[in-house]
Amino acid sequence: MRLYTFLLLALGLVSCSAADSKKAEVQTPAVAKKTFPEADLFNQDSAYAFVKKQCDFGYRVPNTAPHEACAEYLASELKRFGAEVTEQKVTLKAYDGTPLKSNNIIGVLYPEKTDRVIFFSHWDSRPYCDHDADKSNHRKPVMGANDGASGVGVLLELARILQQKEPSWGVDIVFFDSEDYGAPYFYEKKVEDDWCLGSQYWSKHTHYKVQPKYGVLLDMVGGADPSFFIDRVTARYAESSAYRVWNRALEMGYGSAFTPKVEGSIMDDHYYVNIWAGIPTCDIIDFNAHRGFPTTWHTVNDTPENINPATLRMVGRILTSLVY
Repeated sequence: MRLYTFLLLALGLVSCSAADSKKAEVQTPAVAKKTFPEADLFNQDSAYAFVKKQCDFGYRVPNTAPHEACAEYLASELKRFGAEVTEQKVTLKAYDGTPLKSNNIIGVLYPEKTDRVIFFSHWDSRPYCDHDADKSNHRKPVMGANDGASGVGVLLELARILQQKEPSWGVDIVFFDSEDYGAPYFYEKKVEDDWCLGSQYWSKHTHYKVQPKYGVLLDMVGGADPSFFIDRVTARYAESSAYRVWNRALEMGYGSAFTPKVEGSIMDDHYYVNIWAGIPTCDIIDFNAHRGFPTTWHTVNDTPENINPATLRMVGRILTSLVY
């Protein structure tokens, strides 16, 4: 994902432009802690195992053998958990014209249900550690344990739970490819729409028969001491989705990590899902204006050793409670 201009606004969801001013103030989420028994079905050790397994394949950079092997694994796991699986295998063009053999992997659980929610995460890893403190690492690939694999791990664990206990809602799970192949700083030409290639394709070639009522994107949801604020794209296009997630987080006692403030303008997969597919989709992404993204972001340190299973559990419990 790409970070645009930082923004810190007042408590509550705030719109992004004067045209939206009439709905700039919304109700502050509730803070009373409630009990959600189904959320306890989420197993953080299982989610972590799914994260590590992805990294065991190696760097999931498009056009590589580890990337292809991991795609087969993700599709087979969704099938194992009872999902109807579709693979959007397509060649996409990178910022420098490189053809990228890409694969959006889609799992549909309980397709007969007409009330549906959709969850997203990207599964590829970046070919450049271009934010590493050591400049000699900038052309090395990122392992992507947090940036990619963490969200996928949470969603695979959710799929495992859904197979065991039928939810109130039908659930679609989409693993986007080629999200993190944006132009590095050392590429001299300016390129538009060079990030989030898989979600750009999916948003114009959606898989569903019944459109989900809302969506949630997971990106970097496995780090230590996470900060989950509401980004400007979410605030503008997916206020209702954000309210569901941040309100539930506060109800479950996760207010120290989920802050109902708008902070940061981030280009991520949810942008195209919102503007092209028209599904109000919020982004759960670890970011705050003080430090930006986690210190492991786009560095050689984005490895399983730096994943906190408790963070996976927190995010997973919120999603699990929503579908039940």
